[in-house]
Amino acid sequence: MYIESNDPDGAEVYDMIIKQIFQDLALPPSIADMKAYVNPEEVFIILAIKMRKTSAETLLKHVADVKYDKDEDTTTVLINNETFLPNILKKLWYELGRENVHQPSRYVLVMQGMLDLENLVVENPYENLKRRIYDAVFRIIPEGFKIIKDMSEGDIVAVVATDELIQDRWVEQARGYIEELKVDKFYI
Repeated sequence: MYIESNDPDGAEVYDMIIKQIFQDLALPPSIADMKAYVNPEEVFIILAIKMRKTSAETLLKHVADVKYDKDEDTTTVLINNETFLPNILKKLWYELGRENVHQPSRYVLVMQGMLDLENLVVENPYENLKRRIYDAVFRIIPEGFKIIKDMSEGDIVAVVATDELIQDRWVEQARGYIEELKVDKFYI
């Protein structure tokens, strides 16, 4: 983790703030590297955070059995791993509508028609981690910084934030940080 600043005391304070926010969100094991630039004179901040690799997605077929009953014209999902039940319900409600997903018992879900659900993604660790990192980024950015340019790409979450117009040189500096983070090295 490296924080650049024209104000060494400010950099030290931001270092403490960032570490505390990361700790609160249990992010340190999930972050491979980070670069930041804070400039109180020009009032902007650049954050670029490289995520570590995550485990693979969990599909419905990994945690449940899906069966189609031709006579009843229903698809039944039999949950094998209870820890995924909230995610399964959330995904099915989103995809099919809450009123179309019936739960006659705790581990059984029934829907009308023949549905191909086996490859439904019920948990995506990569997206969950990315969401938590964005949460951290928005906690780190000073409250008055309403102008934010998201420059994220791949495994790198990067933003430039200010309360003024974003300048091209700030964007170029952020691009430089992104390119540096693409190289496999670790500060944390």
